[in-house]
Amino acid sequence: MRKRSKKTKNKTSSVGKVKRKAAFRTYAKAMGYLFDRTDYERQERLRYNVTTFDLRRMERLMRGLGNPHRKIETVHIAGTKGKGSTATMLARMIEANGYRVGLYTSPHVSNLHERIAINSRMISRREMTGLINRAHTSIEKMVKREDAPTFFEIMTALAFMHFVDKEVDIAIIETGLGGRLDSTNVIRPAVIGITSISIDHQNLLGDSLSSIAKEKAGVMKKGVPVITVPQEPDAMRMLKRTATAVRAPLSVTGRDIDFSYRFESSREEGPHTRICVTTPHSKFEHLRVPLPGEHQAFNCGLALAVLDKLKTQGYEIDDEKAINGLKGVSLIGRMEIICDDPRIIVDTAHNAASIRALVQAIGQHVPYDSMVVIFGCNNDKDICGMLHQLQYGADKVVFTRSNSPKAVFPQDLADMYTEMCGKMCQTSLSVAEAIKIAKSAVSKEDLICITGSFYLVGQAKELLQPG
Repeated sequence: MRKRSKKTKNKTSSVGKVKRKAAFRTYAKAMGYLFDRTDYERQERLRYNVTTFDLRRMERLMRGLGNPHRKIETVHIAGTKGKGSTATMLARMIEANGYRVGLYTSPHVSNLHERIAINSRMISRREMTGLINRAHTSIEKMVKREDAPTFFEIMTALAFMHFVDKEVDIAIIETGLGGRLDSTNVIRPAVIGITSISIDHQNLLGDSLSSIAKEKAGVMKKGVPVITVPQEPDAMRMLKRTATAVRAPLSVTGRDIDFSYRFESSREEGPHTRICVTTPHSKFEHLRVPLPGEHQAFNCGLALAVLDKLKTQGYEIDDEKAINGLKGVSLIGRMEIICDDPRIIVDTAHNAASIRALVQAIGQHVPYDSMVVIFGCNNDKDICGMLHQLQYGADKVVFTRSNSPKAVFPQDLADMYTEMCGKMCQTSLSVAEAIKIAKSAVSKEDLICITGSFYLVGQAKELLQPG
C-alpha cells in the first residue's frame, strides 16, 4: 500500500485531458445532460440487484476515464446513519494537518456541488462543466452499447476525476446506498470506517439488521483495516463474519479501542458532549464533539480511530492540529437553525434511529416550550418506525411531502400516525403551506422542526433562506 507524507504531491497527469470540442458550452446544458441520466435516488420503484447496481458497469466507466480512482488514496465510510458527519469530521482533521483532502458525500441538501469538495471548498460550476465535457465521450460510448451509466455513477466518476486534477493527498469517500453494489466500491481504500447500522432502505437492502449489515459489510476487502462503532448484536455478528471471510482486520470502538462519552452543560459552552478516546498512538481526553447529539459522539470517536490508523500508514498527523480542525466542523441540514423568529431547525434524519437521535438531541441542546414538527418522508423508508419515534418529541405534527417522486402522500402519513399513536395531526400538500401552518401554531418560546428527508430539508431551506 502506498505511503505518502504531506509534502509529497500526486504527480499523476490529469484524467482524460484530451483536447476536443466541448460537448456543452454552458453549465446549464452540461447539468441538463447529467440530470437526464437514470437517477435511482429519485425513482419510485427500484430493484436492488446486479442489473440496476452493477459494479462492472462502474468499472467500465472508470476504464474509459483512465481509472482515476486508482490514482488517489482513499478512506471509505459506510453504514446507515452518521456517514456524512464521520466523513466530514475526518476530512477536517486531516486538512488541518496540511493535507489536500477530497470529500465525496451524498445526497446533497440544497446544492448538488455539496457532494464534491476539496478542503471545504465545493466544486465550482466551471470545474463541473469541464469534467462533464471530458467524461461525455466515454459516457456516450457506453450509451451506444446500451450500457448507460447512472447519475450516481457519473457523479462518483466526476468526483474521482476532480480529486486527481487537484492532486489531493487523500479522499474521504462516503457510500451512497448499501455498500456491496455501491458505485464507490470500486476503490481499494487505506482504511474503512463503518458507522451505526440500522433499518433503512429495507425494500432494497432487506428487512433485517443482519441482511442490511451484510450489504454494508460488502465494502470490506482483504487486508484493509476496518473500524466500526458498537452495533446491535445481529449487525455486529454479520460484520465479524464478513471480516473473517475476507480476512480484513476489524476493530470496534469501545471494545478494541478505548472510548467513552458524557453529556454536560456549562455557562460558557452550553450543552455539549465530550469524549475520551485512547488509540495505539494517541490519547484524547474530554474532547468536545463539535456536532450536537449523543450519536455524534460515536461518529467522532470513529473518525479519531480512523485518523489513528492513517498514522500507521505514513500520514503525519499532529493531534493538536487535528483537534483544531475538529472545532470548526459544521454540517448543512444537521440540527441546523435556519430561522430565529420563529425558531426553525432542520435535520435530514430519514430513518427511525435518526429520528430517535434527533428527538433526544433537541431535548438536550435546544430549550423550548412546545415543538411543532413538519414531517415528510419517502416510500422506501421504515415509515412506521419513524412515526413511532416522532410521537415522543412532537407536540404537534404537520405532514407534508417534498418534490421527490418517492415522497409519501401526507394523508397516508396522517392516517398511519393517528392509528399508531392516537394523536391528532394536520396535513399539507406543499412545504410552503406546512410552514405557514406551523408558524401560526407557535409562540416565541416554541420550536418548529422540519425533518424526514434530504429533499424536504432542501426545499425548506430554499423557501426560508432564498438565494
